[in-house]
Amino acid sequence: MDPEVTLETPAALDAVAVETPARLHMGFVDLHGGLGRRFGSLGLAIGGIATRVQEDRAPSLAVEGPEAERVNRVARELGSAMGEVPRARIRVEKTIPPHVGLGSGTQLALAVGEALNRLFDWGLTAAEVAGIADRGARSGTGLGAFCNGGFFVDGGKGPEGGVPPVVAQDAFPEPWRVLLVFDKAGQGLHGEAEQEAFRSLPPFPEAEAAHLARLVLMRILPAVKEWDIHGFGQGLGELQAVIGDHFAPAQGGRFTSPRVAEVMEWLQRQGVAGVGQSSWGPTGFAVFGDARQAARYQQAVHDRFRERTGLQTAIVGGARSGARIREFPREDP
Repeated sequence: MDPEVTLETPAALDAVAVETPARLHMGFVDLHGGLGRRFGSLGLAIGGIATRVQEDRAPSLAVEGPEAERVNRVARELGSAMGEVPRARIRVEKTIPPHVGLGSGTQLALAVGEALNRLFDWGLTAAEVAGIADRGARSGTGLGAFCNGGFFVDGGKGPEGGVPPVVAQDAFPEPWRVLLVFDKAGQGLHGEAEQEAFRSLPPFPEAEAAHLARLVLMRILPAVKEWDIHGFGQGLGELQAVIGDHFAPAQGGRFTSPRVAEVMEWLQRQGVAGVGQSSWGPTGFAVFGDARQAARYQQAVHDRFRERTGLQTAIVGGARSGARIREFPREDP
């Protein structure tokens, strides 16, 4: 679903169900911003971890399930923008774990907002839903995951504001796998702590921003297109190292979690190039060319770090599509 296109939907629906994948934020491109656009992000929609909501017409607004306060706020913000309180029962059936770097807040807001948009025929684009819900302040990766899936790069936040546009998108090679490493005892920076971290960080060197942009254009994106896991891992690992070192004063090191850092550093010593942290973490990731290799390293991590409490792992592939949306037409009385 293109974020700039509103798809035609039936004028009257009884219910809408939306399931949208988690995403990895794989790093920023330009934290300098000297060309007028700042940030620019690499993102990957992943399979196996998702948010799912269903919304039905109802006499008044009601929310059931986890994250009820956040869902209620999003629904009322959208209703206020459209001039009506949405009379719907919103059931949150499954959510992405919050504040671990998987895009939970944006995917929940987009799922809730798009379901309301279709249920009441508001005619909003996904980008407009994101803007009203105050998502995408720095990154367009959440919108990219919701609309298209796959691997994508956004063009950063421009001088006029708005959600950063996705400027490149491709299917993540089907054989590739990502080993995720979770620290169940930790969370990444969010809210006011995140805002303060951005305010306190030093200026990002222009030369390093230029080099990262070159890495994205001349190594990472071509590697995805050509299924070159070696080039992809090298380029992504280098970008992650530069960005991680820049954010180290705010998050306590290249990785937020010392436990995850230990695993990631060990993987690098074994020759795994494409390692990093998603957003503020604490989730770390490592990219492999096939499921067998990923499973071998997952077992090695379990064997070596079995005494580290709180560590968990999962292997995921890229999500080949964005949100899955089901519409239930209103039955005539």
